[in-house]
Amino acid sequence: GYANEVGESFRSLVPVQVVWASYGVATAYVTADAIDKGRRAATAHAQDPAQAARVGVAVVDTFVWQSLASVAIPGLTINRLCAASLALLGALTRWPLPLRRWTTTALGLAAIPVIVTPIDRTVDFLMDSSLRKLYGAPGQPPPP
Repeated sequence: GYANEVGESFRSLVPVQVVWASYGVATAYVTADAIDKGRRAATAHAQDPAQAARVGVAVVDTFVWQSLASVAIPGLTINRLCAASLALLGALTRWPLPLRRWTTTALGLAAIPVIVTPIDRTVDFLMDSSLRKLYGAPGQPPPP
């Protein structure tokens, strides 16, 4: 799930295709997790056909949450942090370009564990305030 953040951290050092490949890995993870949650929901509700909709809810909720919390928001955050740091290092220091690029990469990698919890909590809030109101939170019965 962190592949794209690592890819974004290394953007100044690697070809852009490597960064896009990291998004492919992260998207594959998100998709696999959503399918897994759907299978688990299907197993849990196999004896109750009236709860079949919970399978779709599990897949959609997991896919949307993971897409936001594991791919889109952290990728954008690390991308902008690294771009800003590279620009600031270029404007404020006389460091050679390779040192500025490696410093930017190190900063991006160091930021990953710092941004995870705030992003996860924000996505929970956004999902609870919007999409989950349509179908209820996972594990909850759908609204009447």
